[in-house]
Amino acid sequence: MPLLIFAFLLLTLLPAAAQEFPTGVVRIVVPFPAGGGLDNMARPLAERLSKLWNQTVIVENKPGANGQLGGKSVATAPPDGHTLLLPDGSVITSNPFLYKTSSLDPIKELAPVTQLIDLHQFVLVHPSVNARSMNELVALAKSMPEGSLTYGSYGHGSPPHLLYGMLNYQAGTKIRQIPYRGIAAAITATLTGEVHTTLGSLSVAAGHIDSEKLAPLAIYSKNRLPSRPNVPTLIEAGYPDIDPRAWYALFAPVGTPAAIINRIQKDVQTVVNEPEFKARHVDGMGYTGVVSTPSQFAAFIQNDYKLKEVMIKAAGIVPE
Repeated sequence: MPLLIFAFLLLTLLPAAAQEFPTGVVRIVVPFPAGGGLDNMARPLAERLSKLWNQTVIVENKPGANGQLGGKSVATAPPDGHTLLLPDGSVITSNPFLYKTSSLDPIKELAPVTQLIDLHQFVLVHPSVNARSMNELVALAKSMPEGSLTYGSYGHGSPPHLLYGMLNYQAGTKIRQIPYRGIAAAITATLTGEVHTTLGSLSVAAGHIDSEKLAPLAIYSKNRLPSRPNVPTLIEAGYPDIDPRAWYALFAPVGTPAAIINRIQKDVQTVVNEPEFKARHVDGMGYTGVVSTPSQFAAFIQNDYKLKEVMIKAAGIVPE
């Protein structure tokens, strides 16, 4: 009988805990340096959630080990919803295939809350690069000594590493990786001509494209962006199998009550679907909004996990 009473009390207390959440400061950990696309999503999201919850919501950048440092700090935090992780997909579904040993097991240690967006990135080149299409880039790479054409990545297994690795595999090129600590540094390196090419979303590259400091060759997306109708998709450019599938999402520590996770997901959905936020921070950045339920997101992760395993092996990326 006492066990039945305890179970009943537990079931009645969980919804109440969700209604009372949050009871203090909420931290959103971004596991990469400030200044990139993740920051551009996390900070306005934190601002809106702070108003909705009537609590302080802060963004904390905690870079290191390709997202593992920040991810681990969330995985080991109290499972009460007050510490959340906002990573890109590489931290969750690429890292397990990129490292022989890892401090973080994202599948076992992090609870899916919601996928926020699908991220569509441009293949960008410095204006001095004599290529204005993917085929011209491939031809240029083949005409140069092996490894002379370089691309800036933002970590082992990051979208540029996957895309150019697959391009090298499919087209027989030898475009060489130069790794940087975050997308902002890779964009800067391309702007200065330190590397020839990289990837970047509209959120970090729009101004540079408009000022012709970077030239977009293609975008990985099912459809062209309405704001950049002249930039073809990789499918249209003749490379339908090259899609590193990048995304942003929210996670909580494993063990966080389902009622709290569902509360966070619904409130985030409210924010992301708010017309001004959606126009400015989703559609205006060239993203596709998702805001899936925790169960939908968990199924997506399993699918993406299998896809990344295939892509990383095909691209010849060796675990470190």
